[in-house]
Amino acid sequence: MYEALKLKELFIESRNSLFNNNELLKDPLNFCKEWSVLVEEYILKALKGIKLNCAIASVGSFARRELSPYSDIDIMFIFEKVEGSDELIKKCITILWDTGIEVSHTVREFSDIKKFLREDLHAFTQFFETRFICGNKDVYNEWNKKVLSSLKNNNKKLLINEYFEDTNLRYQKYGASAKVLEPNVKYTAGGLRDLQMIEWIYSLKNNIILNTQNEITQTETFINILKEKKILVPRAAARLLDSYKFILNTRNHLHLISGHRNDRLEFSDQEKIAYRHGYNESTWQNYMKKYFESANVIKRFATTMSKRFMDELSKPISDYLSIPLDDDFSLKGDIIYLISNTELTMSVILRAFYYRGLHDARFDDNLRSQIIEAVVDHEEAQNLEKQSSVFFREILKLPKNVSKTLIAMNELGVLGAFLPEFKEIINFFQPGVYHCYTADEHTLVALSNLENLNYENNFLGRLFQSIKEKDILYLSVIFHDIAKPITVSGHEIVGAEIANSVMERLGYDQNEIQKVKFLVRHHLTMEQVAFRRNLNDATTLNNFADIFPSSEMVDFLYLLTYADLSAVSPAVWTQWKSELLYELYYKTKRMIDERITGEELLALSMEEIMKTSDIFEDEAVKNHIDSIDDLGYLQYFTAEEINQHIEEIDKGSPVSVFFKEEGEYTSITVITKDSDALLSRLCGALSINDLNIHDAKIFTRKDGIVIDNFNVTDFRTNQVVNPERYPKISKDIELAVTNELQIINEFNRIKSKWWRLENKFFKRKGTIKIAFEKHDKFTIIDVFSPDRLGLLYQITKKMHELGLSIYFAKINTKADDIVDSFYVLDKNKKKVSVNNYELIKHELTQSIEEML
Repeated sequence: MYEALKLKELFIESRNSLFNNNELLKDPLNFCKEWSVLVEEYILKALKGIKLNCAIASVGSFARRELSPYSDIDIMFIFEKVEGSDELIKKCITILWDTGIEVSHTVREFSDIKKFLREDLHAFTQFFETRFICGNKDVYNEWNKKVLSSLKNNNKKLLINEYFEDTNLRYQKYGASAKVLEPNVKYTAGGLRDLQMIEWIYSLKNNIILNTQNEITQTETFINILKEKKILVPRAAARLLDSYKFILNTRNHLHLISGHRNDRLEFSDQEKIAYRHGYNESTWQNYMKKYFESANVIKRFATTMSKRFMDELSKPISDYLSIPLDDDFSLKGDIIYLISNTELTMSVILRAFYYRGLHDARFDDNLRSQIIEAVVDHEEAQNLEKQSSVFFREILKLPKNVSKTLIAMNELGVLGAFLPEFKEIINFFQPGVYHCYTADEHTLVALSNLENLNYENNFLGRLFQSIKEKDILYLSVIFHDIAKPITVSGHEIVGAEIANSVMERLGYDQNEIQKVKFLVRHHLTMEQVAFRRNLNDATTLNNFADIFPSSEMVDFLYLLTYADLSAVSPAVWTQWKSELLYELYYKTKRMIDERITGEELLALSMEEIMKTSDIFEDEAVKNHIDSIDDLGYLQYFTAEEINQHIEEIDKGSPVSVFFKEEGEYTSITVITKDSDALLSRLCGALSINDLNIHDAKIFTRKDGIVIDNFNVTDFRTNQVVNPERYPKISKDIELAVTNELQIINEFNRIKSKWWRLENKFFKRKGTIKIAFEKHDKFTIIDVFSPDRLGLLYQITKKMHELGLSIYFAKINTKADDIVDSFYVLDKNKKKVSVNNYELIKHELTQSIEEML
């Protein structure tokens, strides 16, 4: 026992010394190798003197000698026959844990080889990724012989296909893009597992075990083999190794700053790791730019090798079936080959991509590798042919596969080489906002989502399918965020000018250029109006319709807005937002096509709604609607619900609360008499019930009766509210209306619970911004802020203290940021004086900062 404690002290001392060796940490492969060897050394010391009739081998990253600081230390006991060895195994594991080496272990015997091949092929990977540590070397060597000899072609094929399927599942879970803003460094596309998976397949196909006892890691051994076999040219091998080292280095530091195994690279960790590498507050994002470049190299290599392996597994197509495309390229099956010795200029490369899109094909791995190297040569020589635009324009006019082709161009470096302006957004990202991809990846996902409308049988799909100039739409997507590296605020204005310059260079006419400029300039306008403004306000509708030069451009902007929002993150494109955008599109399109104003449209809409039900012929219902004077009321509630509202008001109930599930949300409607700070108190009552308010609609009758409606979700699950909670929520609302709910006391009581929730759900820092917009009847206040539980209560409470009355509110949550818009008047029922803007801005900002 004493010996184990002494050994443990020495092991921990050696480990800490290694983990704090900043010079060694600069060389990630060497660090991992030293850490792996140190663990091996102490396993040998701990088990010295124990007679082993088995082999003990390292497994996984330990076997690869690529242990990160808190990676699992996996070992395998290998027996010819394991029977009667339980005490030995238990003794060894106890000693290792007593020594401070927290191993995970598996026990295998020779008969397991056939068993696992038959029953659990996927777990078979660990059988051929091992490294001998101690024990009976003959047993270990015999094990390896049996493993390799058991791998028949049918087993190999099955296992390789399982790897491909596993990769697809992994991508679904962790991200299929190498440019996810908060990636899993191990499992996201372009992470460490991509290269490791290729190593496994290579080992299987070639019946080798990459466990040489050389003092280098398995990855270095593998890449050296690829060079020797001329599968990779030296500089491609160097790029791959450097990329793997960069991501491995990130993982090492992520473990060290976390103090445990952690592979999710969140924004806060990215900053810390960048600072460790000498970046500062203004440059740390460049570290992540290098990360994404590295991840793209690994994903590109994994994709190329996977296609190569798949081709080798499939039945070869006869050369007699090869179809010449021109003097330089041929098509065999769905693969394009280079058949000449022509120099791969940018013009030739774009021609190859045109054929790729036209025939829904891919390049053979030789052509793919040549294109990658040709692009590197072009960029190093700075000798790109900017006039080679014919085939690029033809790619954008393809009937299908436009996005697929541009994605492949970006992955191989061609898109940035051909369009230097686009190169600036490659790997560009904004931490603290609601995007989940780099700017280039977001752009290409948007393009893909737009093109996929070709296959949708819904309104958006039919609208897209009716568009003749789809290339104009594609160009607007390509350019919509192109100016972000220059300026995020105002990127739409600068982007429109960049689009003008590039399109002139590419030979487009002025009519085409003006369309794209308009779309880029206004690509944020439609969502801003739809999500922040009252769509039943004539002024809003008139101002929006006035920006369009033609009805056709309403279609184009609607489609571009959909493409942009749907590509941000899965959480952004909701049913509610879809409906708001369609409402704005429909109203604007109708105004332009019928040449009517917003006032005329709203009057017509009211007439049309009133004709839909006999209820509206009732005099009491007409009087009720006239007393509200807001078309939104008729649109938000059904005729039956309106009738129910009238019945509740006629009853004289002090408070009426209704619940209804509306798709993704729970709709809560409150009917009561208006009073001071009522909206604020209602928001407080909802907040203390852990509800996230997504939308607030305020309708006030001339007699002071208010009908307020909230769309809410549960904060923890982001799902509709469990009906079992309705009575408690209803009771708190009633208490809030009568001013009997001690909201501040309730907030203080649940503050510790909220602190835990906020740590879980809110991670971005964000900034606070208060903006004002003039309106003919109201002052519009936009509040931009990181989200917090109870934030809407805090904002509305402060507005009441400032003497502001809220007549309309739109709540827009983007991930964990909010943009809340309020139509307000001062205490004299007048628009807010410009002289008070600074005071309001200061007070609201201070109030929000107290919550953050």
